[in-house]
Amino acid sequence: MDNLKYQPVPYNHEEELRESMKDEDFRREYDALEPKYALIRQLLLARQQSGMTQEAVAEKIGTTKSAISRLESAGKHAPSITTLRKYAEAVGCELEIKLTPKKTALRP
Repeated sequence: MDNLKYQPVPYNHEEELRESMKDEDFRREYDALEPKYALIRQLLLARQQSGMTQEAVAEKIGTTKSAISRLESAGKHAPSITTLRKYAEAVGCELEIKLTPKKTALRP
């Protein structure tokens, strides 16, 4: 066992993702997650710009820090419009929800 040395395994996330995107099923599932992650990015950016902590937002809307953490994570939690409206108000934003046409593949 003395001859065992730490040898990190090289890993390039961008390269792995590029390779994985060649698989149509993977790409479809990956693209389906984009709206969820876009919302999370928006929540985090709004809170950051407000200068508030999760704890401060939670106190302002009458919930717990862990509830705000779940809201800002990519877990299985699906927030209500009321919760999103309260969050937006707490961080000094307005909630805007819109439907946009799906992007369709170009046909030859």
